[in-house]
Amino acid sequence: MTVLKTSMRNFFAHKGRMALSAVAVLLSVAFVCGTLVFTDTMNTTFDKLFQATASDVTVGTKESSDTGETTSRTGKPPVLPASVVTEVRKAEGVKSAEGAVFSTSVTVVNADKDRLSPSSGAPTIVGGWNSNDARTMKITSGSAPAGPDQVMVDADTADKHHLKLGDEIGVITVVGTHHAHVSGIADFTVTNPGAAIFYLDTKTAQQALIGKSGVYTEVHVTAAQGVSDEQLKKNVTAVLGHDYKVQTAKEVAEANQKDLESFLNVMKYAMLGFAGIAFLVGIFLIVNTFSMLVAQRTREIGLMRAIGSSRKQVNRSVLVEAVLLGVVGSVLGVGAGVGVAVGLMKLMGQMGMNLSTDDLTVAWTTPALGLVLGVVVTVLAAYLPARRAGKISPMAALREAGMPADAKAGVVRAVIGLVLTGAGIASLYVSATADAAKGGSAWLGLGILLSLIGFVVIGPLVASVLVRVLGAVMLRIFGPVGRMAERNALRNPRRTGATGAALMIGLALVACLSVVGSSMVASATDELDKSVGTDFIIDSGSTGVIVPQAVQAAKSVPEIARVTEYRVLDADLTTPDGTVVKKETINAADPTFAQDLRTKTVSGDIADAYRPDSMSVFEGFAKDHGLELGSTVTVDFKDGRTAKLTVRAITSDEAVMDKGAMYASIATVAKYVPADKMPQDLMLFAMAKEGQQDTAYKSLKAALHDYPQYPVRDQTDYKKELKDQIGQMLNMIYGLLALAIIVAILGVVNTLALSVVERTREIGLMRAIGLSRRQLRRMIRLESVVIAVFGALLGLGLGIGWGATAQKLLALEGFKVLEIPWPTIIGVFIGSAFVGLFAALVPAFRAGRMNVLNAIATD
Repeated sequence: MTVLKTSMRNFFAHKGRMALSAVAVLLSVAFVCGTLVFTDTMNTTFDKLFQATASDVTVGTKESSDTGETTSRTGKPPVLPASVVTEVRKAEGVKSAEGAVFSTSVTVVNADKDRLSPSSGAPTIVGGWNSNDARTMKITSGSAPAGPDQVMVDADTADKHHLKLGDEIGVITVVGTHHAHVSGIADFTVTNPGAAIFYLDTKTAQQALIGKSGVYTEVHVTAAQGVSDEQLKKNVTAVLGHDYKVQTAKEVAEANQKDLESFLNVMKYAMLGFAGIAFLVGIFLIVNTFSMLVAQRTREIGLMRAIGSSRKQVNRSVLVEAVLLGVVGSVLGVGAGVGVAVGLMKLMGQMGMNLSTDDLTVAWTTPALGLVLGVVVTVLAAYLPARRAGKISPMAALREAGMPADAKAGVVRAVIGLVLTGAGIASLYVSATADAAKGGSAWLGLGILLSLIGFVVIGPLVASVLVRVLGAVMLRIFGPVGRMAERNALRNPRRTGATGAALMIGLALVACLSVVGSSMVASATDELDKSVGTDFIIDSGSTGVIVPQAVQAAKSVPEIARVTEYRVLDADLTTPDGTVVKKETINAADPTFAQDLRTKTVSGDIADAYRPDSMSVFEGFAKDHGLELGSTVTVDFKDGRTAKLTVRAITSDEAVMDKGAMYASIATVAKYVPADKMPQDLMLFAMAKEGQQDTAYKSLKAALHDYPQYPVRDQTDYKKELKDQIGQMLNMIYGLLALAIIVAILGVVNTLALSVVERTREIGLMRAIGLSRRQLRRMIRLESVVIAVFGALLGLGLGIGWGATAQKLLALEGFKVLEIPWPTIIGVFIGSAFVGLFAALVPAFRAGRMNVLNAIATD
């Protein structure tokens, strides 16, 4: 009880000094709990949607995915005949069976040819209105579609794109463009996470999406009263046999949820990883806080020991303070985590994914995990200061000797740090000289971990050297004030090292990712310049296919000399050694693709791969299966016949674009794959006539105006988009790393604040002998700047080393250009100096307000 009272008294006596440490715990716990609440809420939202929209039993084709996805390379969904509906109705236990048709291989535009698609990446779905949809949709305006010129739209899409009754829309598919007018607007009875949904009547949907009547994409079956879904599935399967995919509502929901989980898990674990980095940085803050608080209470601890307190009791007293700090920070963090989750939901809403707070899900495990994490991390961070406190002898403490200097421990620490750093550098070297990316990546991860730990451990030794160098470069120009700031930073190298290390971690990751991102952009740009020999590239985008009418529009541009079509097919390959390779990809293109993409070969000429009954293979595949020029490969095309193709070229594995591709001509593939099973174009490559590039660019864009889903890009556009995509990804990562950097800044503030308190008498004496308030504030600001710059130098240097090593592995995949983004690195370095200035504002202000006499009289 005495230990608890003492700990409580100390905790509240230093509540101002504990506040920033509590904020660090709060932020980290909030990010963890916010991530878990957000992902749990998304799971709940989609789970309700999947359960509400699934019929008791669903019958689909074998080709359809478990999640009902209808996107295919032909641009048409797989279908089953209307006779299946009749057969299903004969099954015992069937109350009703209804055929349905829908597709996601569509683009919907308004009268101005603007796309009516979600901005969140969710699909655009066009289907036939049926009774199963009527269960989950409520018509709020107008009426359901009742003819070929009518369409109904979901309320969210109507609001987003300002659609109203009577507005014209166009549904673009491989069949053609179907025009209709909005006849009704319907709202979901459950949350719609963001898909854009359009309903035609069933007959019109069949014609618009598939091009013929009497077919469906799936059959919705409702069970009679008293018949379970499992029993109904057995009965339907008994009637249909095993030629179709039959699933219960639970199986459909689980398949959809499993597909969603793969996306959510990537996001969840990535965000938790950044929260872990913030926790790691927070450890340095807490260690520094408790180390300084223990040092400031040296005489108090000595008195406690002198009157009978044991080492364990002193140790326990400090750890109880840590538990209190962890509990307070964690409880507040759990509450803030719910706010973070709501904020993320609002952010996703701005991006087009609607998540309702009505579905906010806070599982009991979330606050429990947040509380346990916060308390455990805080106690672990406080353990070393608590252990050192217990070692203080009563007489040393009463003599105000402070924390005992342990030279032997410092030497051991330096040796361990040097060994770890050396091992990390050696691992990075092994990674950089590896022959295979897979093996090298393991050494890279080990090297990053060891070098990071090594720099943290060796921090005090590095600080004692680097701060002197920084002092000579940055501080000496400020005269005596600068020299005092340097000595203050050097007074406790362990403290300076820990404070700088907290900032180092976040900046090292920023620098590493900047180098990797810039190198990837530079390598891809260089590869584009070397390999791409066409003027314009037309991508299928999110739709996955380029509709035939868009291809014809591109070919009709008079300024275009040629248009190369490019498709992708699945096939099983049988090599001469008898090995069967399942689900390999064959890239089919026009012969002019050999000019559009200058593919490097190790044997043969790539142009020969487009000869009749010919193909190319990539270098690794040829080595694995003993293939050479003239070898015959048996190609069993999916949805087609079997062909025997002769290897005419072997492409290099050093390529970046289309690495590992196997090529054949479209004419060759067309001999073995029926026209109705032939995939649509994935990309188009267009070459302008000599000297007409600018005119052709404008004309091509104009020709494809009716097809806004297909952007026309020249090489400059393509490079810009590539840079923007990587830049957006990096900005998102930087935003997440900002949490760790904020915690590190709090560490600098806390260290300075406690340092000012620790030096109260010294500050009073300096003021008494003539140091002005302005000079005092400048001294503290300079000390803060040099600590921040010290951490930045370590972090940026370490990060550049990691990034350069990672680029060596990327070079094995074809990304051979190393580019260090010096503007970013220099900007971060300068920003670190401003971080130091910002962190010193409050401590410097408080130091300047000290009463000189009271400061001198401080015990």
